[in-house]
Amino acid sequence: MTKKKLLHFAENITFSNFIQLSYQEVISGVALKGKWKKNFFKNENPIVLELGCGKGEYTVGLAEKHPDKNYIGIDMKGARMWQGCKTSQEKKLKNVAFIRTKIELIKYFFDKNEISEIWLTFPDPQPKKHKARKRLTSPRFLEIYYNILSSEGIIHLKTDNTGLFDYTVDVIKENGHQLLYLTKNLYNSDYYDDKISIITFYEKLFLEQNISIKYIKFKLKSND
Repeated sequence: MTKKKLLHFAENITFSNFIQLSYQEVISGVALKGKWKKNFFKNENPIVLELGCGKGEYTVGLAEKHPDKNYIGIDMKGARMWQGCKTSQEKKLKNVAFIRTKIELIKYFFDKNEISEIWLTFPDPQPKKHKARKRLTSPRFLEIYYNILSSEGIIHLKTDNTGLFDYTVDVIKENGHQLLYLTKNLYNSDYYDDKISIITFYEKLFLEQNISIKYIKFKLKSND
């Protein structure tokens, strides 16, 4: 591990909006589960997650645009999240938090109906067929999201990968979820939402290479 990464890891634990627990602490019970609004954010605003947040650019960007919502970025790469933590602290954003954990464990952090939206921004497409279960829009992960999303909860996917886009559309249709919008060329479509206008570092690189950005917006069906 490089000296720079070690410094970032060390600084992360000094940020008031950075949370990192051991596996044993997580499965033993996260104290904030079901209490994020009251005990962490100190408000009753909706909570939005960015899963696989990387440097937290989208999390911070969303929080700036929508101070009436709370945003939490989740990733395992602590050195990357350092940037989001630092930026949000410097900007004095009170509606931002970051959690370093595996996405598979989010059910331990959040209660049923605690989350209003989930953003999947350029997740690893896991192109090999035998790794389909690792895709963040696979039925396995959608079941995890179902356990924390509100009944009207929305899931957003932004990706440069056509394979992941097509796979996600198939999963939505085959499992009876509600497709709200999709496009294979977001910035050349009729869709507009100020949340969509946030462009990350890697997204900018894709656009410079004339790679179109795909977008899907959907809701999970009820299991009742």
